[in-house]
Amino acid sequence: MDVDLIAPGLYFLRPEFGQAYLWLEGRSATLVDTGIAGSGPAITALLAELDVELERIVITHGHEDHVGSAAELRAATGAPVLAHAGDVAVIQGERPRPDPVLLDWERPLFDSIAPNVPPHPPCPVDQEIAEGDVLDFGGGARVLSIPGHTDGSIALHLSKSKTLFTGDTIANVGEVMLGTFNLDRAKTIASLRRLAELDTEIACFGHGDPITRNAGAELRTTAAKLTN
Repeated sequence: MDVDLIAPGLYFLRPEFGQAYLWLEGRSATLVDTGIAGSGPAITALLAELDVELERIVITHGHEDHVGSAAELRAATGAPVLAHAGDVAVIQGERPRPDPVLLDWERPLFDSIAPNVPPHPPCPVDQEIAEGDVLDFGGGARVLSIPGHTDGSIALHLSKSKTLFTGDTIANVGEVMLGTFNLDRAKTIASLRRLAELDTEIACFGHGDPITRNAGAELRTTAAKLTN
């Protein structure tokens, strides 16, 4: 697993497929997303190397490459799993993931990726989080409900450090863009525009490299180009 320190106390994790972020405060760690199933051992090894305790696992949405290792990490560390109610049933294995509504150009991309992403083991959600909740890390991480990519997609905004975790609503693959494989494109665009209005210096995406300086300006440029 490739690991990069992208800001003081903020690590960018790239397991075999997907990506995740680790936020450290002293010996306390928060993991945002988990990569695909099987990524757990590499992440627990990193926790041991950094000599930190995992306090919580925050899931931005219920797709396999974000929740895949949540069950194994929960079992290995005892850390609670937090997710929005809109995706809890999918994460817990109580219903299948809804199929995205694909644009014509997305279909061959989806068909090339989806078969290579293993299903995630069902994982109990210990705490449902919702719009306006503030999580106890980073000086207060505010939860934003941003439906569209999935019903339960969330972002986290840490106003003290101006850090934004976007999940898959926004990607940075070649350029900052609307995330792909959405349930509802119009809602996803509205969610991106909402995120673009935030005071953001560092943006951490579900796919693609994070932006560590003046990210808000790039998000606003992307938002201005989008049409429904």
